[in-house]
Amino acid sequence: MTDPLTLTGVIPPVVTPLTDDGEVDVASLERLVHHLLDGGVSGLFALGSSGETVFLTDPQRDQVLEVIVRSTAGAVPVIAGCIEPTTPRVLQRVRAAERLGVDAIVATAPFYAIVGPHETERHLRAVGAASSLPLLAYDIPVCVGRKLPNDLLLQLASDGVVAGVKDSSGDDVAFRQLVVGLQDEQIEDFAMLTGHEVVVDAMLLAGATGSVPGLGNVDPHGYVRLHRGAADSDWDTAHKEQERLVRLFRIVDSADPATAAGATRGIGAFKAALHLLGVIDSPAVSLPMRRYDADETGRVRNQLERAGLSVRR
Repeated sequence: MTDPLTLTGVIPPVVTPLTDDGEVDVASLERLVHHLLDGGVSGLFALGSSGETVFLTDPQRDQVLEVIVRSTAGAVPVIAGCIEPTTPRVLQRVRAAERLGVDAIVATAPFYAIVGPHETERHLRAVGAASSLPLLAYDIPVCVGRKLPNDLLLQLASDGVVAGVKDSSGDDVAFRQLVVGLQDEQIEDFAMLTGHEVVVDAMLLAGATGSVPGLGNVDPHGYVRLHRGAADSDWDTAHKEQERLVRLFRIVDSADPATAAGATRGIGAFKAALHLLGVIDSPAVSLPMRRYDADETGRVRNQLERAGLSVRR
């Protein structure tokens, strides 16, 4: 079992490079993994939202995990999203993740079906009981329709069901309250990972143990410098690096809002940037998303250059 303490630092949600015909681009994914490792990241989150997990088939998901685990070669922990609407389907993905050699698993609350906190608790307890791997609860209400309550997370943490939280709720008050609740309950070695990529410095100050920034695919070095500044209590350096990354995050505003929203803007921007940086061969995305057009890609290029990144295409 992976020590939860290793689930700290910068753990990017790895995007899934695709070929123009929608297959997993293995060579590009291998380059992306090495790009992230060279950037000094502390772990990799495979098959998260940025990894297009809900768009991929099960064979494609298995292929992604196999490539990432093999390419990482134990250098850092690999955590795998097991993101499905119901408990039996999540358990299928848990078994696949175990078989493919990941170090921890991530699960959301059930979605599509209307459930409450009692069903969510039974769901997470069943997932936790089904595996010896550490389980992180993924709090992403924008996608599943409900936020994970702090009292539930504290109880599951106290019972050893969950080893951490990947927080993409945007609720910074609840995040801080959970940090304080863990302290009050004397719960240690609990990973508090923020997905709030434009305020990572503030979240680290609030008690986050790490970050899972989608933008970390594009500029892992920047997030690592931010984290190192925070670890050294050099908050001036951390703040300045965060401000640079806030400006770089404007790449997601490059898409035409009349024809792009949500995942298209975010994933499309990250892939356009990685293509321009020469990391992946194609900026292709899964349907019903669309790739960035020439004008949008030009705006991404401008932001990359302003951030001091080396554009190769």
